[in-house]
Amino acid sequence: MKKFVWRLQRILDLKNKQEELKKSELLKITEKLILAQTQLLEQERILAELLLEIANKEIKSRLKDQEFFLKCSSSNRELIKKLTQRVRELESEQRKKIEEIFQIRREKESLEKLRAKAREEYDKEQEKLEQKLLDETAAIAFIRQSSGAQTIRI
Repeated sequence: MKKFVWRLQRILDLKNKQEELKKSELLKITEKLILAQTQLLEQERILAELLLEIANKEIKSRLKDQEFFLKCSSSNRELIKKLTQRVRELESEQRKKIEEIFQIRREKESLEKLRAKAREEYDKEQEKLEQKLLDETAAIAFIRQSSGAQTIRI
């Protein structure tokens, strides 16, 4: 019996490789996103701790510290804005990669359905050929028996 060969198998293999590549890209983007989010949270935590520390001081020393904090916190706020923008960009990039993966997966599933259908048709055709061969063998055996019985009678 001959082996099942599907013409589109290379395309399916290519889609599998593309999906794996996109998954690894998504993983890298997700790692960058987590790092940016962590940095953002750390900067926000630092600001919150400094504000809390200033709020717990006496009024006289608090005023000087608040003035200093307001002067110095502008650079920290700028960093927070940049990190927030970076997080948004990475989230957008992550969504795009996820959509690409879903698109490849849909294409791959379609190809797998086509392959399953082709395999089913192949199996049916092989069963027909096998049945035909069995029918021919049975017919030949019957003819031999019939002709063998006739030769003995004569």
